[in-house]
Amino acid sequence: MSTSHSGSNSSSETEKLDPQIAQKLKRDANGLFAAIVQQHDTGMVLMLGWMDDEALRRTLSSGRVTFYSRSRQEYWRKGDTSGHAQYLKSAALDCDGDALLLTVDQVGAACHTGTQSCFTDRELPATIGHRPS
Repeated sequence: MSTSHSGSNSSSETEKLDPQIAQKLKRDANGLFAAIVQQHDTGMVLMLGWMDDEALRRTLSSGRVTFYSRSRQEYWRKGDTSGHAQYLKSAALDCDGDALLLTVDQVGAACHTGTQSCFTDRELPATIGHRPS
């Protein structure tokens, strides 16, 4: 089931996500799925964003990563305001079809706070387990 979000920049009716890709996606109740973004050459996890079919279609067809903002209920292309763009290198679905891994060439900071990654300097205290031998 593909959703149509109000207030968004809609594409023409002929532009749809490839049905072979769309059928593999598992979406939440709002039609969204998680998109994990990773720097292509270092493997650093940069951020997690949310996409729907249209955001994924825009990303795959333009080579620039587009997300769906749950708070603003609109599409946003990474870097259009900040200049910190994400250029798509590859996209892969996980085995369940409910998450997407995007490898990108990140220009500038990935996080809106100005850090390289949304996870930079945000480690939680945890007891590190040891793998049994």
